[in-house]
Amino acid sequence: MMVRSCIRWLLILLWVSTFSQAICGQAPTFIDCSLLVAPDYPATWPTAPFPRFQITFQQTIGPDSAYNIDTLLIDGNTGTQLDVPPHSVARPDLKRPKSSPLGLSYTDRIQPWQFGGEACVIDIRDLLNKAPNGTSPLVLTKHVQRFERQHRLLHFGDVVLFRSDYTDRYYRPFPLGQRYISDILDGKAPGYPNPDPTCMDFLATRNVMTLGTDSASMGPLPDLAEPTHYAGLKHGMIWTEAATNLGSLPSTGAFYIMLYPRHKDGAYSEGRAFAITGGALPARLIASITAKRAVDLSPVMAQGYPLTSPGSATGRHRQVYLDVNFLYSEYLDMWHHTHLLDSMAGTHLVPPSFSLPASEKPVQYAPHIRGWLEEYEKKFGKRGTSSMTTEKVPLEWTCGEARVIDVRHLVGSVNQRHWPASPVVTVAHIKAYEAQHGDLKDGDVVIFQTGHVDRYYQPAPADQFLWIDPQSGKSEGWPAPNPETIFYLKDRGIRCVATDAPTLGGVDEKQALMTYWALGSNAMVGVEFLYQVDQIPANSYFLFAAVKIRDCHGGLGRAIVLH
Repeated sequence: MMVRSCIRWLLILLWVSTFSQAICGQAPTFIDCSLLVAPDYPATWPTAPFPRFQITFQQTIGPDSAYNIDTLLIDGNTGTQLDVPPHSVARPDLKRPKSSPLGLSYTDRIQPWQFGGEACVIDIRDLLNKAPNGTSPLVLTKHVQRFERQHRLLHFGDVVLFRSDYTDRYYRPFPLGQRYISDILDGKAPGYPNPDPTCMDFLATRNVMTLGTDSASMGPLPDLAEPTHYAGLKHGMIWTEAATNLGSLPSTGAFYIMLYPRHKDGAYSEGRAFAITGGALPARLIASITAKRAVDLSPVMAQGYPLTSPGSATGRHRQVYLDVNFLYSEYLDMWHHTHLLDSMAGTHLVPPSFSLPASEKPVQYAPHIRGWLEEYEKKFGKRGTSSMTTEKVPLEWTCGEARVIDVRHLVGSVNQRHWPASPVVTVAHIKAYEAQHGDLKDGDVVIFQTGHVDRYYQPAPADQFLWIDPQSGKSEGWPAPNPETIFYLKDRGIRCVATDAPTLGGVDEKQALMTYWALGSNAMVGVEFLYQVDQIPANSYFLFAAVKIRDCHGGLGRAIVLH
């Protein structure tokens, strides 16, 4: 009998061990929870004077440019978006009934541990369209308690996501897109489901600090939008509005996060929401968030800072970063503003289509670029083509184990006679790193630590040290990899290469273009303009996502690590 019992327990332990190994070894699945932003979609709030989203293809690959360069006009209330306390909470100095220190918790000041956590998906599909035209069905405390009876009590570190499938059903190109928001405001259709103020206060008793909804806004129409916003934001909550695809998440257990450009003094922001399921990764990231172990890697974006390239010659500058005020809130003493900016302002994505044409049709490059292409193809093979714009880059390509390669020792190594030039990060430097820290692995994110942005990111008139002086040959450029290094990283299974310098290309135009061709032709992406890379601890996981803009050849985004 005892032998049988021992055998039975051994079999159970073997099964548990096998099951645990299968779970831990399972590859994670990334689930996009963000709407596509495009001019023909109802991506922006439809009432005047809210500006409509615009993308301008400023330059395209051809005689005048080796790159595809875009300019964006984008408001924080665009697509999948984030709200923070100053959306409804007044600054303390105003001394108004809704004043609080939280009135200073702008988007650039929210700590990155609050961006995400364990997704707790509350199913409210039974409320969809269960209200008169122009009116929202209300999510009540009892609906949250129903979830808790079915699953578990909510607690700090959870992200409560209200799933009605509203965006899945109604976010469509125009004219069908009128149903998304406009028809509700015009009294032609029922409103989207959302919590009432009492429900928000109840969630605060559970210490829930982060929410999300797949409705167009967290506020029920027509009269409870502001009361519900204030009821949650007064507690320091933040939330995702206009999420989508929440039906692909389990009720609990998934890791969810909302990443967004770090605009200065923003009361809301456009962003990118996604979830991760499968394997051991979600639990690891949830534990980091709950313990507040997070490092922000994106500098604050503000007018007057050197966020975009001034170009190497007159008339070659990229669109500077501009705040555009359009609506004044007297109670909050705050201007609502949109931004006019280059699609690669601040921390951003470099997709393959930035430097590669979309088809095999011959490109009428300028003569000197044609010469560079011949030299490149003779050495590395065909340059290749790509139609992979920002919205087509898989989220898992820009997330992975952070492998920081310190190349600061290269600073000062280029003789002044050769300026403008950047120190070259070579294959030998990568191999030296691997010899000390272990081989790079498939899916790692390689981050080059140059220290350049940390040192030189200053407002005018000190802004020339970041871009202008290196590009004009008045100072040395920042360290940057050459094409051979990119090919080596590709062989190691690397999909994403990042840097805390302005660009991965450096200041030598020929080498820069060849480096971007190498990235694109190897189906690799870049993340540029990081900072605080020296704050990344060992065993950190890098997370970056760009706003999901259709046909965009750059990508506004946010980078953090969890450890």
